[in-house]
Amino acid sequence: MKYTVITGASSGIGYEAALEFAKRGKHLIIIARRQDKLEELKTAVKDINAEADVVVYTADLATAENAYTLYEDLKKYEIETWINNAGFGNFASVGEQDLNKIGKMLHLNIEALTILSSLYVRDYENVEGAQLLNISSAGGYNIVPNAVTYCATKFYVSAFTEGLGQELQGKGAKMQAKVLAPAATETEFADRARGTKGFNYRGNVPQYHTAKEMAGFLLNLYDGDKIVGIVDGQTYKFELRNPIFSYAGKR
Repeated sequence: MKYTVITGASSGIGYEAALEFAKRGKHLIIIARRQDKLEELKTAVKDINAEADVVVYTADLATAENAYTLYEDLKKYEIETWINNAGFGNFASVGEQDLNKIGKMLHLNIEALTILSSLYVRDYENVEGAQLLNISSAGGYNIVPNAVTYCATKFYVSAFTEGLGQELQGKGAKMQAKVLAPAATETEFADRARGTKGFNYRGNVPQYHTAKEMAGFLLNLYDGDKIVGIVDGQTYKFELRNPIFSYAGKR
């Protein structure tokens, strides 16, 4: 039995991605901090596909030790797809940002993603059909005012995953590594980044996608052979592209 792992599955893109993979008959391991939300998702998955095995795992991946523990606990499962979706943002100038929150963001967006990606590659790089999908942002290719540190974390995710994807190709590995870069998406992102509740995208954000739409784009990336799936920040069209950053090892 093969599984699709999704971190940050309690809401937003991760939640909707779980439903989309369930429609394809995939068994799921869903991970987040909020047990109640994961149980709600499990019920929703079962409504779509009663035969799906859904493993619920609660973890706060902003602590590196928890990332290692998570991966070790999941080694008993055969994992065909690993989606690192967990992450959050922050809106503030660099001089005014809450460094406690920033520290957690750095640990989650960068450290946990790197640990989990590296361990998955170590075990699955030569397994046919294995895919690693990391969620970056349009802010991982363009710096947004008052979100400099957040964008920097996503530049890391983009560069790390693009580079990993090309490294795997250069080695002739069977695994694929890909990066999804959404633009504004109607999720809990804005509330957590702003430290507010109930932010309404409609009327406040000129253009955005729903989490369901973005999950559909994630599936397009999954199905294709390109390393990058990115939303154009001007047109809001989704594109599958070759790596955007230069890679010195490629001739």
